[in-house]
Order: sequence, then structure tokens, then C-alpha cells
Amino acid sequence: MRRLAGIFLAAWVIAVGVGVAPLGAMTFKETPSLEDAVKSGKLPPIAERLPDNPSVVKFTRPDRGLGTPGGTLNTLMGAEKDVRQMVVYGYARLIGYDEDFELVPDIAEKIDVEEGRIFTFHLRKGHRWSDGHPFTAEDFRYWWEDMALNPDISKLGPPAFMMADGERPKFEVIDETTVRYSWSRPQPDFLTRLAGARPEFIYRPAHYMKQFHAKYQDPAKLEQLVKEEHRRNWVALHFFHDRPYKNDNPHFPTLQPWMLTNEPPAKRFVFKRNPYYYRVDEAGRQLPYIDEVIVTIASAKLIPPKTGTGETDLQARGLTLKNFPFLKKAEKRNGYRIYLWPTAKGSEMVLYPNLNHNDPEWRKLFRDIRFRRALSLATDRGQINKLIYFGLASPSANAILPESPLYKAKYGEHWAEYDLKKANALLDEMGLTKRNDSGIRVLPDGRPLEITVETSGENLEQTDVLQLVAETWKKAGVKMFIKPSQREVLRNRVFSGETQMAVWSGLENGVPTAESSPAELAPLSQQHLQWPKWGQYLETNGKAGEPIDMPKAKHLMDLYDNWTMATSTDEKRKIWHEMLDIYTEQVYTIGLISRVPQPVVVNSRLRNVPDKAIYNWDPGAHFGIYHPDTFWFEQ
Repeated sequence: MRRLAGIFLAAWVIAVGVGVAPLGAMTFKETPSLEDAVKSGKLPPIAERLPDNPSVVKFTRPDRGLGTPGGTLNTLMGAEKDVRQMVVYGYARLIGYDEDFELVPDIAEKIDVEEGRIFTFHLRKGHRWSDGHPFTAEDFRYWWEDMALNPDISKLGPPAFMMADGERPKFEVIDETTVRYSWSRPQPDFLTRLAGARPEFIYRPAHYMKQFHAKYQDPAKLEQLVKEEHRRNWVALHFFHDRPYKNDNPHFPTLQPWMLTNEPPAKRFVFKRNPYYYRVDEAGRQLPYIDEVIVTIASAKLIPPKTGTGETDLQARGLTLKNFPFLKKAEKRNGYRIYLWPTAKGSEMVLYPNLNHNDPEWRKLFRDIRFRRALSLATDRGQINKLIYFGLASPSANAILPESPLYKAKYGEHWAEYDLKKANALLDEMGLTKRNDSGIRVLPDGRPLEITVETSGENLEQTDVLQLVAETWKKAGVKMFIKPSQREVLRNRVFSGETQMAVWSGLENGVPTAESSPAELAPLSQQHLQWPKWGQYLETNGKAGEPIDMPKAKHLMDLYDNWTMATSTDEKRKIWHEMLDIYTEQVYTIGLISRVPQPVVVNSRLRNVPDKAIYNWDPGAHFGIYHPDTFWFEQ
């Protein structure tokens, strides 16, 4: 239990190269941009705005250090809805990931975990929302009792992440700054869901939300608000103002480092520093260092050229590796640095043979392990890396990465080498020895072995990669057609069993620990494109989809269930490796390439942005785990 003990007995700040410094008799320094507001009485002084025990950042890496407050950071987004990325990047969480992808307390001062099923959250006394109102246990009680358990707001009951095998937790308010959630069985996904790039929020600013709730607001006043804001009823009104992740309501109090100040629709969103933010550096400076962030909305196709001309101070969103040569040329001229951060998905691009295909002949083919292995062996990943990714990525199966403590080289290498001789031998062994005049193998029913790979049509790079795969598959007697579609159309065709094979990204978490959920390795969801109907069967309690009818897949489900009940890290680690062994040997998905570098463009004056880092959605929150609240401008 090393990992649990290290996390939950002390509070830590979650950031690369950042740790906790002892508070002692620290003298806090007022933020220059807030001095006038303090003098005029609009804001209390810094010592009164901070929690009694703020989170104190200590920089431990040589490339990161104490900064100077001030400045405006500009960044570009492709759509108005992307203002939610400020919650992703801000990465203020009850519990979050550190640079090693271990879970540590953050907003919460301490979290006690007993038997993997009892979770006690200790909040920071004196912590306040961005509007100055106390952040307390009442905010947790409101969300649980007045939202999650309210049949008008949550018609299906509490959200799934709060349930443990159908059981809702016992919720207790211990005191003003302590709450507890208890289940009768382990709840292994609870904390990881709170730490996510898109986190689950188990609290709300109750003082703000109560004005829109029928339990607390005068009925006449509530009806008036419903009419004024043109909502259907009070529930719709409540939903409209409840914006913890969408982050598009400037009136909604936040705990994030920056708060929105203007209403959508807009092409320019201004985020000002949160004057009640809970972190300080060792010198007593309140974070964030940067006073404001301006998010400018631009067409996706304009983000690379705008970045190249220096119109953004920190940019990764909207950029791909194909933009790197152009951006590199303008690096010195336009005053920025460009880094290449490896991505952390199990694979950038993956082929998903549909084991639940409606056609019996194709279903039989895809379920034959020799066929899946043959297609993987007939894929020249080295050529893909060289021609598409400038040789900077890693040819690999859809597997966990070297940065994971669970990593073994065989997971990425086995059945992922380019071996046409072995691929042809496997296909011959299956009895697929007949070929037509074009050299394409023929199925037992006389149809040519022609596979249509469907894409979402969103990424032109997929087509370039698939054309290279098609060339080498043809040498094994397999013809590939590429069919662009739309995201929802593609998913619905996969779910219904119409699609033979789809292309999508790989394992979302390529850097798991033993405590991370191995759900991606088992048929738990119809979103897993290789076995959608099995996942649908589970998700609907047998009302739709199909029951699992392959022994190895059933075993993966049993192992996952065992992991959810495991109480020791060693036991969970053992289960992880057994699941990874099966997943690797069975080649349920055909990964093509991993660790594709993400260009990260940084203003030359912007400090504390690591030059070496991992760019990942979850875990990682892109910039989030490196905490942009510690980034600062050299004047």
C-alpha cells in the first residue's frame, strides 16, 4: 500500500517539479495588480483571502523556479465551447495527478482512504470561492442531496461514477470542513474520476445555486427568473447556471486559478486571476503568477499560421506534427520556442476489427486470432513513422508506454513487427489460400478478402497512414478500402455491427499505474470499437447488445471485476499484467504508431513551461499537470 500511504497521510501540490514547502511563519506578499482593490476596500488583504493553510509550492526542478506576478497570456481556441479548456489547464482538483501520474491531494488538504471504500475529505479551513464566499461541506451536501438525489434534476438517480455495483454511498458531513463517502465494497474509480481532465464535480457553490432551486427560492421569485431568462422551468434554469466544466457563465463562482469575466457569444474571452486562489509560492506570493488569460476564438485552419506569427503565448491545441517544419522556421524571428512533447495514448492511430460484425463470415474471420495477428504483422509501422512522422514517433502496438510503471517492452512489440512471410503463413494456415486475378485472397463463400476501414473524416492524416497500410496488406492478399464518414455516423454504424473495421485513437491512458482502472482492456463499453455489442449488453443490463461469447474476453471481464475488489497495490498490479498479457496476445486492436510528438509553442519570455513533458488528455489534462498557475513572464 505504498502508494496510498504516501498520498493520503499528507497534502501535496500536484505539478511537475513542484512539491510542498512547510508553511511556518510565512509572510504573504500582496499581488501588485490587486493592491488598488485592497486599498479601496473592494478586496480584503491577501492574508484574509487565503486559506488558513494554503498549498505552498516548492520548485524542485532546475528548469522551474520562483516567478514574478503580472502579465497577460494569449492563447487560441477553435470554438467558443473551448473556454472549458481553462478548467482543463487550470487543473484545480480535489485530488489530482502529479508529474509521475500518481494521485495526490490538491484542493483538499488531506484525503483519508480506508479499505478502498471509505473516503474522508479534509478541506482547507478558510478556503473561499472566487467571489469570497466560504468553500465548505455545505457545497458537497448541496450537490449530493439537492442535485444528485433530486429526482427533478437527476431523473435516473446519482451519476454512475458514484455507484459501486449499484450501491450509492453513505454521505456524511463530519464538520464544516470534513465530508465522508462510504460504500460497503471498494470503489476504485472514485478518486480517478475526480482527478480527470474533465473532472466529476461532487460539490457546487451552494450559495450561488440555491437561488435557482425550488427548495430554497421563493416560488414567485423563481417563476420570475424562469420567465426573465426564457427557460422551460426551474430545473432548466438550474441546469443553465450550473457550469463547473463548461466554464461559460462568468457569474458562476470557481476555485480555478482564473475566472471568466465576459459572457458568450464572443470571439475573445478574458479570464482574470482568482483573488481567493488557494496556492502560494515559497516567497509568499499568491498564484497564479499571470494576471489574466485571453482566449481568442479562431478558425481551426488559422491556428497554425497565427501561432507562427507570434499571436499566441502558449499553444498546442490546433497544432499537429505536420505544422512543425513551418513553425520551426519562424521560431527565432517571431519570439517563441517550440517543444515536442510525446503524446501518451496507447497508440495515436488504431484499427479496430469489429468482433460483433453482423455478417457471420466476417465475424468468424475477425474472431480468428490468426487473422488479427496476420494483419498486424502485415503492417509496416517503421515506414509509417518515417514517411508521416519524420521518424520522431514510435512504431508500436496499442499498448502502455515506457513512462508507465507497468511497462514491459513485449506489450508494444509482440505481433507488431513487420513480417510479411509470417503474415502470409498465418493466412494460409487459415485456409485462405485461393486468390483472384488481382492477387487478393478469396473467402470460403467466394467473396474477395476486401476490408472497408471507416474513418470519422476529421483527420486527413488518417487517410495518409491508411494508404500506407493498404499497400503492405495487399502484399498479404488483403484489399483495403478507406471510407470517410462523420463521427456520429461512424460510431452508430460500429455499434450496430455494420462496420467491418474502424480507425480511432488507442488506449486513452498509456501511462497507467496499478491503481489506474484497467477498464479499457475489458468489454465494458460500446465505446470500445472492437466489441461494441458486448459493451452495450453490459451497459444496458442485457436489454441491448450481445452477451460475451469468447472465452478470453470473458476472462478479461472476470479479471476486471477482481481488480475492482482488490485492496492492495500488489494484487492490482498482478491483475493488470495478466490483462495486458491477454490483450497483447489476442491483438484485439491493431495499433500503428505511438508517442507522436505534439508541438508546443511557448513565448520566449514565458517561464516555468517544461521543455520535456508528456502531452496527454487523461491523465494529464494537456498542460494541466504542469500547472500553468506557476508559469510567469520574464519582463
